[in-house]
Amino acid sequence: MSERTLGIGELSRLTGASVRSLRHYEARGVLAADRTATGRRRFRPEDVETVRRIRLLLEAGLPLAIIEKMLPCFHDAGATLGACVQEYLSEHRRAVRERLVELEAQESTLRRLESLLV
Repeated sequence: MSERTLGIGELSRLTGASVRSLRHYEARGVLAADRTATGRRRFRPEDVETVRRIRLLLEAGLPLAIIEKMLPCFHDAGATLGACVQEYLSEHRRAVRERLVELEAQESTLRRLESLLV
């Protein structure tokens, strides 16, 4: 490893992701780490952006299994997304809309129940 690499703690500090999350991303296959002779994880500088993308997609509610398929679709150093993600985004948006309808119905029921309080 001749180029500069990052330890897991440094990657955590640079991205805001916990060390535990980084280990989880690695175990799920969305983040790769090299290992030193003593077994320590070493990450490439570009993994900072990869982790930021993972966190953005998780924030949108996408599961890691889908994120793994979407990561190769980032282009221009992550500035744009390829069309290969359209189906995933559309399907997830539909699911979010359905969930919002369910939540609104639950809220309405809660209001009715609260109106029964004495």
